Amino acid sequence: MNYETARKLLLDQTIATEEHPDALLLRMQQGKPPVPGQITSILLALKVVFEGLKETTTIDRQLAHALYLLTIKTQQLFAIGRKNGVDWPPLFKEDLLRIGTACEGIFSGVWQNVN
Repeated sequence: MNYETARKLLLDQTIATEEHPDALLLRMQQGKPPVPGQITSILLALKVVFEGLKETTTIDRQLAHALYLLTIKTQQLFAIGRKNGVDWPPLFKEDLLRIGTACEGIFSGVWQNVN
């Protein structure tokens, strides 16, 4: 996976369109768990984006927004779903925390092991 593909994947996970009916945020809004392999793909894309931005001092607005949504909005949707009785998969909360840690690493320039 290259930087552009990784960036596109992250944007696609946060934007609900007919083209991306399995976007993570959309699935969570509907009380549905991620599709198999979705979290792994997101984490891989985050690592690729981190590597691609290591030497830069700026992040484009679209990508920053996607990273924000993957960090904050997923936690909010998880809490709302749990409050509404959604039975999220085991370890899903930990997966979301790993995503948040990876996003933080992109902003800080310091990668933390997210495994």
